[in-house]
Amino acid sequence: MKEESVKLERLWNANYTKVWFANFMIFFSFMLLTPLLPLYLKDTYAADKQMIGIVLSGYTLFALLIRPFSGFFVDSYPRKIVLLVCYGLFSIFFGGYLAAGSLLLFAIVRTLHGAPFGAATVANSTVAIDVLHPSRRAEGIGYYGLSNNIASAIAPALAIYILHLTNSYELLFWISLITSAIGFAVNASLKLESRELIKGKPKISMDRFFLLKGWSEALTMACFAFSYGVLSTYVAIYGKEELGISGGSALFFMLLSIGLILSRLVGSRTLRQGKITQNAAVGMTISVFGYLMFAALHNPIGYYGAALVIGLGNGHMWPAYQTMFINLAPHTQRGTANSSVLISWDIGVGLGVLIGGVLAENFNYHWSFWAAWIVNVLGVVGYYAYVRGSFLRNKLR
Repeated sequence: MKEESVKLERLWNANYTKVWFANFMIFFSFMLLTPLLPLYLKDTYAADKQMIGIVLSGYTLFALLIRPFSGFFVDSYPRKIVLLVCYGLFSIFFGGYLAAGSLLLFAIVRTLHGAPFGAATVANSTVAIDVLHPSRRAEGIGYYGLSNNIASAIAPALAIYILHLTNSYELLFWISLITSAIGFAVNASLKLESRELIKGKPKISMDRFFLLKGWSEALTMACFAFSYGVLSTYVAIYGKEELGISGGSALFFMLLSIGLILSRLVGSRTLRQGKITQNAAVGMTISVFGYLMFAALHNPIGYYGAALVIGLGNGHMWPAYQTMFINLAPHTQRGTANSSVLISWDIGVGLGVLIGGVLAENFNYHWSFWAAWIVNVLGVVGYYAYVRGSFLRNKLR
């Protein structure tokens, strides 16, 4: 009887559908530019590999710096207002790329843009969790991530097609501006129930900005993000310069996203059954083989095959880890839990972009990709040695 009542609860309610679509628009506008920015910086400003890494890592750095405060504000003030302010700023900053006329100005705009991106993703995902019925929450987190994955499948392919057709980076900046503005308009139509704001807690405490109970989960998540940061940033320029695959990053990201989508569809059902640690273990184990394939095989088979394998792994791992953070936190710290998992990801991605660029400039891309695999292995070892047991001892639900 209980199981029947769970099945009757609606997953795709109006508010959840809206924030799902708005998140799609965040990542569509983001992924439309991200894979091509190394090429843009090289073609437009003659930036070398190390400079590209420095410029692009600034975005992640500012996203990281704003995340803890995002969780605090989302938990402490009306969430719709916080969401619309952050999302609106995220959209406006795309106009800055159009105005930037030098590498320095572009670097400043790109770096500052990370702040509203970091805040908007925390606010949007927290609202998504709020509007889900508790019985569908773990499953809904998995499906919510599909919006990222579908955007990541479509946007790079579309961007490369438009660039080949028009040879205009400016047009891509305009499309990102317009699509993010559409996402803002959708979120403006949300109808959220008022909630009681946090009272009686100290205004400043470390646990309001980062979920301290999730420190071990955070460290291993940063390892997985490091690997992804290296590959996602340098895959296009590596494919073009060393493998002679012109425009091949579009297919790479499409295969990556297909893997993510397939594994999320399967993983969402097992998350609903409470198999959180199992999902995480399966995902990271698959991913580590994908990164090994990419580092070891310097040919199209390794290039494209690794994309699908990594996608299958990350699609299991990411929603499981996000659910772990949520289950470690009381409901009054839901925003903090969300920001904590994203902080961990940002730290890893930022280090991956920066260190990957240094290794590629001073040695070659293969050093960067082997470093990605080694750090990924460290994350897997940490999970099996400590994280899984720690989560099972400390989870609240």
